[in-house]
Amino acid sequence: MIYLKPLLPSEVLASSSFKKSAISLRMQSLCAPPLHFPATALRRCRTPRSAVRSLRAERREENDPLIQSALDSASLRLRETNRTEPLFIDPYAACFLPPYPKKELDTNEQQHYCLATKFIDDKLLDIAKRIDGLKQVVLFTDGMDTRPYRLNWPTSTMIFDVSPEKVFEIASEKLQGVGARIPKSCLFFHIPVESGNIEQRLRSKGFSGNRPSIWAMQGLPYESQSGFEAILSAISSLAMNECYLIGELPTNITLQSDLSNWMEKLFMSNGFRVKVVSYEEIAASLGVALPSPVNHDTVLFIAQQLKFSDDQMEKWRQEFQRVEEDGDEQGFEEL
Repeated sequence: MIYLKPLLPSEVLASSSFKKSAISLRMQSLCAPPLHFPATALRRCRTPRSAVRSLRAERREENDPLIQSALDSASLRLRETNRTEPLFIDPYAACFLPPYPKKELDTNEQQHYCLATKFIDDKLLDIAKRIDGLKQVVLFTDGMDTRPYRLNWPTSTMIFDVSPEKVFEIASEKLQGVGARIPKSCLFFHIPVESGNIEQRLRSKGFSGNRPSIWAMQGLPYESQSGFEAILSAISSLAMNECYLIGELPTNITLQSDLSNWMEKLFMSNGFRVKVVSYEEIAASLGVALPSPVNHDTVLFIAQQLKFSDDQMEKWRQEFQRVEEDGDEQGFEEL
């Protein structure tokens, strides 16, 4: 009879470790990369997460028409800024764009866009400086408008930006990254255009129809003529008597044969007296020669409110009611 010697615990562990080591070595020999494929190659080829996120963001920007349209406008402002004698300077336009632009832009489009931008800039500041006390500026934009940061706003100015939220979020992050700041003593509020009911959202942010306001439109995407009419109706309800609305109207949202006549009727039905401003007129005032005298893509306008806002009418109604009640009480006392 053969007796097997029992293994001590330490010997059992040693034997087990030996088997594991042998198995491990065998697996490594099977899975080890060939000599011409260095073990560190996988690590070197790994793409950083930040680069992946940047690539995804860039692809999203290229595929999104709203973002791409805003980037095209920013590129126009950057090209104007880099000219020898620019109409205006936008120190923040470059932060939205890649180092090397991928798209060549039309020179005619650039001149018309920059003339309109200069015209709106000057009118906004000129009107704001003539208003005493608290001022309200409402900008309908593409989400990458830098006016709140680059214009020299007077003190006590409330700036409201109405624009697509996804574009605004991208722009805000990049502006913050380059240190852009709203001027001191001014307040800034963003309102997503997708939220609907612009009138209610403006009021919730502190807008008052009993205080002077200036309105500007440039770059805001309109899906249809009815979308523009709805925004104009909201402005009509909020804007005090004698307030101004300045902006560009894209002609592709309407099929009106007589655009000027249609605009006059539409604005007047909302209480505004409107004037169409020609690009040639602005160019002449600035000493700029236009290569092409006609721009069929947009119409530039300035309008003034002739009626009272809803808040003004409500205030007048309350005052009239108070006067009537005071008169009734005085008459009752005389009796």
